[in-house]
Amino acid sequence: MNTVAYTVFVAFLSSVLTLVAVNALSSPDAAVPGDPEAITHEELARHDSAESCWKAIHGTVYDVTGFIADHPTPAAVMLEWCGRDASEAWDNKRPGRPHSSFAEGMLERFRIGRLVD
Repeated sequence: MNTVAYTVFVAFLSSVLTLVAVNALSSPDAAVPGDPEAITHEELARHDSAESCWKAIHGTVYDVTGFIADHPTPAAVMLEWCGRDASEAWDNKRPGRPHSSFAEGMLERFRIGRLVD
């Protein structure tokens, strides 16, 4: 193997290993200063009413305040989960049955960020 090819190979391998190490050491749930999508558990907990209802579902935070009146169940069903992780309710709409793919498609329009530690 000639010297140039060997040097290029070592540089490439070093770059790949550096990217792997940085990715492994970076937590996707860590708050980055100035990250507009990062929502802490404390912030989520402040939105626990009909006037401001945020829910976390599988690490993503949604502001469903405007949907409470349109939800097919009584408002109390949704209000029970405001300000906290609602993954359990989402996955068990009826015992053992998650929300529909239609509901999942609607959910995206309410997305406001991601839950961080």
